[in-house]
Amino acid sequence: MTLQHNAVYPFTAIVGQEDMKLALILNVINPLLGGVLIKGEKGTAKSTAVRALADLLPAMEVSTGCPFHCDPADVSRLCDSCRGRSEEQTLPVQSVKMRVVELPVSATEDRVVGTLDIEHAIKQGEKKFDPGILAQANRNILYVDEINLLDDHVVDVLLDAAAMGVNTVEREGVSYSHPARFVLVGTMNPEEGDIRPQLLDRFGLSVAVAGENRPECRVEVIKRRLGYEQDPAAFGRQHQEEQAKLAADIMQASRLLPHVTIKDELLLLVAKLAIALDVDGHRADITVIKTAMTLAAFDGREAVEPEDVKKAARLALPHRMRRRPFEDGTLDWDKVEAVLAQP
Repeated sequence: MTLQHNAVYPFTAIVGQEDMKLALILNVINPLLGGVLIKGEKGTAKSTAVRALADLLPAMEVSTGCPFHCDPADVSRLCDSCRGRSEEQTLPVQSVKMRVVELPVSATEDRVVGTLDIEHAIKQGEKKFDPGILAQANRNILYVDEINLLDDHVVDVLLDAAAMGVNTVEREGVSYSHPARFVLVGTMNPEEGDIRPQLLDRFGLSVAVAGENRPECRVEVIKRRLGYEQDPAAFGRQHQEEQAKLAADIMQASRLLPHVTIKDELLLLVAKLAIALDVDGHRADITVIKTAMTLAAFDGREAVEPEDVKKAARLALPHRMRRRPFEDGTLDWDKVEAVLAQP
């Protein structure tokens, strides 16, 4: 049987790679975590997992005709055009699936952020904006393969938008802003070069992936892939129940997240952890706390527990460790355990 072009491999059918799958899920629940950097060799289901996650989620409501796919129910994040229209009438709505927007390595800054027509602004007295890739990415997944080969300045722009949820373009004294709340996923093979530490620190989470080294797991990978290629529809039906449950859990976690609280004792614990590991700045502390809160929401809880902090540290700290030239930063897990064991 020929492979259906529109068939997507089910997210719940991916064998292993638990850290990668969890990091992706957490970023979908809370896009302001700042994205995830996936380091690893080719053929480890990186792009498969990203596309599968987008396909897993239910359709979302968007403002019809809006280039930024604004959410009509979220007035605080409407673009200028939708905000203006919403004051006069109820915004027309349509349902669309979340999609994966790919950013090519050769992309220029103008292609990424969009462009302002200065001549039109001067002559007509109004802003004319040509949307870029960040506009397409709003409320979607922005996927950058081989992000270590991308121009540093473009990576900086991406990380700024991912952290702020807004893209601002300024040219000749004219500025334009639009919502840019997306899940940033960057992948790279460390053998092909690295990212500067200053940019590395800006990624919310990072995971390392490798091929399965247990024979029984490799066999399961092969069997599932062959089953999927033989009959994608039947293979999808086998995982339908798991897919539906995971999608429901993600949507429920997104609704629960604003109500999650964290006690001062755990904030102090995170601060001690950052000091013990000698990480630079405060971004590490904030990201661990945000991640812990998102983990609690995913587990259906409104209060963060020490175990959430421990899991968050594993995802948010390894790429922030100080390192010497030509060496990888490594997370001293014994230090983490020692701090977490303190009464």
